[in-house]
Amino acid sequence: MRVCFQLQVRPELIDEYVERHRAVWPKMLRAIEASGRRNYSLFLRPDGLLIGYYEVADDEAAQRSLAANPDTAEWEAEAAKYFVTLDGARPDQAAPRLREVFNLEDQLAAL
Repeated sequence: MRVCFQLQVRPELIDEYVERHRAVWPKMLRAIEASGRRNYSLFLRPDGLLIGYYEVADDEAAQRSLAANPDTAEWEAEAAKYFVTLDGARPDQAAPRLREVFNLEDQLAAL
């Protein structure tokens, strides 16, 4: 399963957000890996639009794994300040998912 999501980084905190992601906590990296997420990337526009992408066998199971991990909770609590209104929700749980409308490999496989 491919998952894409978007968030809006506060413009005044973009540089700090980028710096924070230069060296993500090793325990956070291991938690993401243990959840089953792979090929995980974040892309950031100059205006703060953040697009995330990852692949996972079972996204609901990955979400539960990350939600139950105290290291993830700590990271997300600190990360919440970077984002425009999430109504108090954790960024990893509140990010709106984007609908996939095209995938080259899927269409080639269908030929």
